[in-house]
Amino acid sequence: MSACPCGSGRAFAECCGPILAGEPAPTAEALMRSRFTAFARGDAAHLLRSWHPSTRPASLGLDDATVWRRLQLVDTVAGGPDDAEGVVEFRASYRGPDGAGLLHERSRFVRHEGRWVYLDGEVG
Repeated sequence: MSACPCGSGRAFAECCGPILAGEPAPTAEALMRSRFTAFARGDAAHLLRSWHPSTRPASLGLDDATVWRRLQLVDTVAGGPDDAEGVVEFRASYRGPDGAGLLHERSRFVRHEGRWVYLDGEVG
């Protein structure tokens, strides 16, 4: 039983695994965690599927040399099972060809066709 890369403390198969396999995320936070896991696992298809059509890039190239190491949640506003939108602020640490780095983003999520999707984010 391998631990989920998102740092939830749960097994991948019980955490982000089902979402990466196509199940809808129950909350904006769960979708954000699954997106971190997708970066960590190099799953560009999930990242594109979980992006709102109005802001989704045509393609997404992931750098195999970047290792996503740790996710830290900073703040969550709404984004629950009964909400239409939510915000999740996080810090994600990584190691790339140029050394260690930290991505700090306040991400906006909305419901689209009944599913949580990533709309956009403000990097800070």
